[in-house]
Amino acid sequence: MPAQIIDGKAIAAAIRGEIKAEVEAMKAASGQVPGLATVLVGERKDSQTYVRMKKKACAEVGLNSFSYDLPEDVSQEELLKLVQDLNANSDVHGILVQLPLPDHLDTETILSAISLEKDVDGFHPVNIGRLSMKQREPLFVPCTPKGCIELLDRTGIEIEGKQAVVLGRSNIVGLPVAMLLLHRHATLTICHSRTRDLPQVVRQADILIAAVGRAEMVRGDWIKPGAAIIDVGINAVDDPTNERGYRLVGDVAFDEAKEIAGAITPVPGGVGPMTIAMLLRNTTDGAKRTLAGA
Repeated sequence: MPAQIIDGKAIAAAIRGEIKAEVEAMKAASGQVPGLATVLVGERKDSQTYVRMKKKACAEVGLNSFSYDLPEDVSQEELLKLVQDLNANSDVHGILVQLPLPDHLDTETILSAISLEKDVDGFHPVNIGRLSMKQREPLFVPCTPKGCIELLDRTGIEIEGKQAVVLGRSNIVGLPVAMLLLHRHATLTICHSRTRDLPQVVRQADILIAAVGRAEMVRGDWIKPGAAIIDVGINAVDDPTNERGYRLVGDVAFDEAKEIAGAITPVPGGVGPMTIAMLLRNTTDGAKRTLAGA
């Protein structure tokens, strides 16, 4: 029987609806509205697109959105000054510095300067450190990994006690999602470019998180029957039949895998919509904490 398709668009829409109701209740009770500040350095088209999508999503759920577009050659001192100003701005509950930054800027220094209470991307060293430790709770979890776990939860897929395999060990997805799976009591394997007999390792997975950025690398015969697959990859492959000349595919060969897996996310329409939904969730939760402590 073909796999259940995990509809990230529908799940993200439901989450946005929940957040909108929370924001309306917050505004009615306190007059406060969560605010998200986005900082964009340079003119990368993909980064500009992401920022536009985030602003649109904020408007949809009633969050205030503050945008700061800086030139490619902005100095580190100027960028740090902006971050410090946003840290001090009580209308801002979340600060997102769009990555990647130009090479002359020190990404770790910039991210470390963001207030822990406003680190809605979840990349502050303290938040990542807490995520990596037992019995520690980060204030924020990175949005894409958080979205992966939310997809499993809302699809009714049990994590505790399951064999989970994570393909990829990036700071943005692979390592944080691995830590989240450990916190949820999965038995974990992290795979990477030096993993031996990768197909055989993947075949052990009850839950597979694929985040390596290689188009359709995971074939159908790598999949354990009934496994849950969360495909984080977004890869463009040539397709002369498409008017754009290409199509988007994941790290998993979807047409093969869906005949064997128990549940699988499509690409596009799986993990992608969840990333922004989790950003809105983190910003709203940050505003709630601020109000509770006021």
